[in-house]
Amino acid sequence: MTEFRVEKKYLVSDLDLAVLSQRLSRVMERDKHQDGDCYVIRSLYFDDIVDNCMAENAAGVDRRSKYRIRIYDPKGSLIRLEIKEKQNGLTRKWGCPLLPQEYRRILEAPETMEFGDKPVLNRFLMQVRCRMLRPRAIICYERTAFTHPSGNVRVTFDRSIEASGQCADLFDPELSDFVPVLPTGKQILEVKYDEFLPDMIARELETGRLQQTAFSKYYLGRMALMGQFPLGI
Repeated sequence: MTEFRVEKKYLVSDLDLAVLSQRLSRVMERDKHQDGDCYVIRSLYFDDIVDNCMAENAAGVDRRSKYRIRIYDPKGSLIRLEIKEKQNGLTRKWGCPLLPQEYRRILEAPETMEFGDKPVLNRFLMQVRCRMLRPRAIICYERTAFTHPSGNVRVTFDRSIEASGQCADLFDPELSDFVPVLPTGKQILEVKYDEFLPDMIARELETGRLQQTAFSKYYLGRMALMGQFPLGI
């Protein structure tokens, strides 16, 4: 079973990220899957017909879930379905790879798909049937990631976060109508770990200026698409 983890998000400046990148490089390793300084993430988020996932994030509901399909390269072949659950201030995530034909069926007619040997996909399809989940927004950003084995720590910098209401295809090279989600010069820092955060990493993260936020990138993206910016613009 997937274990719950601590996940904290902070609104930070470009200067903060530059300083923290130098500091963390002394005590953490760059993500082994990262080629260069960063990689691009595109996520297609699903919600029900009354946007409960979005509303629950805004209200801080204790137990809530998000559903998304994620790719790391519009020219690549890796497609992942993920379900992320929040409970008692902790987070856990389930995921599974999708075949291209499964991805297409989810976009075109998910209610016609049969249950198979992928528990995560089965759970998602059940939510499609019960709650009429449908694509609602694509969130795109650049990520730089650091890792450390003690505490299974992962620190990520997410920059240039944008949202699009065009949900037809994550791989579309012409995907447009992106709107910025955060004010100019502001980015998101995420700190994730299991039972503890090593002191040496906690010290490097201390700037005295970190502003914690509970809003998800999905929520902020949906708000931005409606012309509203909870964190300013």
